[in-house]
Amino acid sequence: MIAQLKHLTAAMGSRRPQIALAVRVTVAAFGALAIASALHLMLPLWAVLTALIVTQMSVGRSLKATRDYMFGTIGGAIYGGAIAALIPHSGEIGLLALLVLAVAPLAFIAAINPSLNAATVTAVIVLLVPTMNHANPLDSAFDRVMEVAVGAVTGLLVSFFVLPSRAHHQIRVSGAQLLELIAAAFGELLAGLTRGRDNDALRRIQDEIGAALVGLNATGSEAERERSAHLSSGADTGPLLRTILRLRHDVVMIGRSTVLPLPFELQTRLAGPMARVSEAITAYLRSSAESLRSGVGAPAIWPVRAALQDYSAEVAALRSEGLTRGLPGDVAERFFALGFSLEQMRQNLRDLERCVAEWAEATPEAPAPAED
Repeated sequence: MIAQLKHLTAAMGSRRPQIALAVRVTVAAFGALAIASALHLMLPLWAVLTALIVTQMSVGRSLKATRDYMFGTIGGAIYGGAIAALIPHSGEIGLLALLVLAVAPLAFIAAINPSLNAATVTAVIVLLVPTMNHANPLDSAFDRVMEVAVGAVTGLLVSFFVLPSRAHHQIRVSGAQLLELIAAAFGELLAGLTRGRDNDALRRIQDEIGAALVGLNATGSEAERERSAHLSSGADTGPLLRTILRLRHDVVMIGRSTVLPLPFELQTRLAGPMARVSEAITAYLRSSAESLRSGVGAPAIWPVRAALQDYSAEVAALRSEGLTRGLPGDVAERFFALGFSLEQMRQNLRDLERCVAEWAEATPEAPAPAED
């Protein structure tokens, strides 16, 4: 029983953001219904639905959802109310013609700018609700705006004050997960130089990296929206996101350079240096992920530099001994492209060190030897 409780507690702890969102959505729905009922709005349903829509995973996302939904609602209410009031119509045929006139242009605008999707729905409501309760179209438009405003303000306030989740904090978690995925992909790629690659596993990791990058960029936009509204403070998200993207590109380039294992003689000479490079870079990426997640400061990067220097020295020795001269053209091209990609990755890891230090809550650990 105790073990089951511990397992349940651990599971709930890992889902804390989702649980917080569920609480916020519930409070927003309850609050919107209570306020709409107290104000005697015609359709409290729309206040509740709006509160559900604008209550998002982060404050930044809630701000965007509120802005988009309010702009769409106001635009749709003005347009729907105007054509209903200015264009005479009677009977079903007239209402159908008016509905086409309302929906077609707004649907076209929404197709160009999806943030205005609410305009079409609002215009339809403004047109059709008066036919059900014999109300004035302008009163219907006003009621619709009021209902949405109540829901939007309620959802936004709940996002601010009830278990608030800042996108700036989510960047830490998402960025750390991405660095761990890049570390896993890098280790698999370098291992393929000596034993061949597990393409299925590598493809799965690469797909996860791609999906995680899309989510990270979206969260970055939300974090910058919060910073612009002075709702959160901290490091600029741009440098960290760009550095992670460049590291992703490095992994792609290394993947192209390690399609096939190296010739046996090169494998034998480079097995040790390559293993140290793989161990140092994967360890650094994972340590950086943990530092970013916890905010304790950047890890020391000198083991990466030392491992790459050993690898470069061994490559120089191979070239001086003439062991690379007889390589087939495609093999030589991949071999030297690998060295270039590793050098690029070294520079990007230095940028990562600076980014993690900027996001840290403590002074970063100083690297041991000085950079050449």
